[in-house]
Amino acid sequence: MFDTKITVVLRNNLAAWQKLNVTAFLMTGIAGGHPEIIGEPYRDRVGNIYNPLSIQPIIVLSADEATMSAIHRRALERDVTASLFIEEMFATGHDAANRAVFSEYAPDDAKVVGIALRADKKIVDKITKGAAMQH
Repeated sequence: MFDTKITVVLRNNLAAWQKLNVTAFLMTGIAGGHPEIIGEPYRDRVGNIYNPLSIQPIIVLSADEATMSAIHRRALERDVTASLFIEEMFATGHDAANRAVFSEYAPDDAKVVGIALRADKKIVDKITKGAAMQH
């Protein structure tokens, strides 16, 4: 049905609140970078209007630290623009602080806790190799 795939990969040692927080932040990046994935507003039976949601499914996977680094590297090698959340961002309180701390790291020393991708299905599968379904 879709030529592309949206996948979020979370580091497997995060607390539950961190998994939820990181997933929410990463998906805003995907939606902002790909506005065409957002469908029409939802309406209930009595006419209340709700925000539109993604038109395609989102897969959530988990991986250890080494696999997260490999996924990050493979996304860069394949020139796939990703949403990325690093460990140090947990200590910040707003977007400007997030971007400031993010800019202090390079791919070889970033402690990646989450990455989200939207690209051709086969490319996403190759990039996320080694990650497992989130439980």
